[in-house]
Amino acid sequence: MNIMLASVTERTREIGIRRALGAKRKDIVSQFLVETVVLSTVGGLVGVPVGVGLAWVIPRLLTMAANTLGVGGESALTSLSQTIVTPGAIILALGTSVFVGVVSGVYPAYRAAQMDPIRALRHE
Repeated sequence: MNIMLASVTERTREIGIRRALGAKRKDIVSQFLVETVVLSTVGGLVGVPVGVGLAWVIPRLLTMAANTLGVGGESALTSLSQTIVTPGAIILALGTSVFVGVVSGVYPAYRAAQMDPIRALRHE
C-alpha cells in the first residue's frame, strides 16, 4: 500500500493531466488497480520459486548440520527431509499475493481518482 500511495503522490501531475483531458475517475481507479494486480502477481510469481527452493534447501541443510554435529536420531533426520509443496499451496500463495495486492491498492486508487484536476496540475 505504501508503494502505491507513493506512486500516486509522485504521479499527481500525470493524474491531473489525464483528468483534464477527459479521463473519468473509473479510468484512474482501473489504471492503479491494474498496476497493483501486476505488481502483486509478479511478486507472487517470484516468491513461489523462492519458497519452493527454500522448502527444498532448508531441510537438507538441517540434515547436514545434524550429521556434522552428531545430534538427532535417524527418524528425526528422515522427518526433517520430507518437505512437501503441493499445487494447492502454490495456488493459495499466488491467490493470497494477488488478494493482498488488490486490497492494498483500493485506497490509493480511490485517492488518485478523487484528486481535483486543477490542484493536481498545480502540484509540484
